[in-house]
Amino acid sequence: MKLTDDRPYARPEAAARRLMEIAKSIEPVQDGRLHIEKLNGPFLFRDKGSAAEYKAGMDLLIERGVMEMHESGTYVRILGDSLLG
Repeated sequence: MKLTDDRPYARPEAAARRLMEIAKSIEPVQDGRLHIEKLNGPFLFRDKGSAAEYKAGMDLLIERGVMEMHESGTYVRILGDSLLG
């Protein structure tokens, strides 16, 4: 008997890919910045990802140099097109 469904964003790579898809669909404001709520809203509420999955995906993007987050935490910027490699 299976009690839980498999989570589509349980792997950080899957969450990172989805976050990049969302980020690429957002119109940047000044200097290529993207408001963080335009990323986390769709991921958390529309796609039903968890906060832990969101953080793991975002941390992976930042660690790999694909995205950078402003020190205030209100903006992100895409640095490259190559997601994970």
